[in-house]
Amino acid sequence: MNLLKFIPLVMLTIVLLGNGNVAHHLYQAINSSATVRVVQVYGRNEQGLKDFEYNTLVTTSAETIVDADLYLIAVNDDAIPEVAAGIRQKKGLVAHTSGAVPITSLPNSRRAVFYPLQSFTRDIPVNFTTIPICLEAEHEKDFQVLEVLAKSLSRTVCRMDSQQRLQLHLAAIFANNFSNYLYYLAQEICKEQEINFELLHPLILETANKMRFLPPKKAQTGPARRQDAATMQKHLEMLKNPTHRNIYEVMSHSIQELYEKKL
Repeated sequence: MNLLKFIPLVMLTIVLLGNGNVAHHLYQAINSSATVRVVQVYGRNEQGLKDFEYNTLVTTSAETIVDADLYLIAVNDDAIPEVAAGIRQKKGLVAHTSGAVPITSLPNSRRAVFYPLQSFTRDIPVNFTTIPICLEAEHEKDFQVLEVLAKSLSRTVCRMDSQQRLQLHLAAIFANNFSNYLYYLAQEICKEQEINFELLHPLILETANKMRFLPPKKAQTGPARRQDAATMQKHLEMLKNPTHRNIYEVMSHSIQELYEKKL
């Protein structure tokens, strides 16, 4: 008889602090894993805990937070130090999930960072196995705790210090947040002329897909890349909003500068 199958697995226990978009998706992903478990969710807003209360313990008081192996802070960057201070007496590892906040912002004796590199929207499902997770810890044993969680959720796990992570977060702002704002401007241009914005969807998807095969510098196209001054002038005349016109000019000029030596 194989007695090993009767020995229960030691499961990593987690308290999730926060109830926003990141916390929501982390909770869903962790609950799908067989090796980690959320034992409690903490949040200051009782209404925000409604999504969690049927499957796990919830609390709005730091004084009733239970003991766990890992305390995962998923709140706004400005609130991280205060939330971490509220569990300073806990013996478990404390990690925040921010890309821009250094590990030293945590006042806890055992501190770390668990940063999933993705843009999260509450009602849009994500495949966590494809999300890179960047880890930082001050002690090797604590890093190993983070690794257990990260590898149970994702196929891509990497070690990264606070300065590297901040640089990565900056790159992500350009790649995601700024590009999304440009999608908004494109949608507004279409809306003004009663053009269906969905006509641009295949182009947007193809541009993103190219990054899998080409470096961005090689994939660049458009009138600025071709030095097509006449087309760019027409576009500028069409843009009535000074801010939008300035964005067009700055970006076009930057593209031209990048490629001028090769023309």
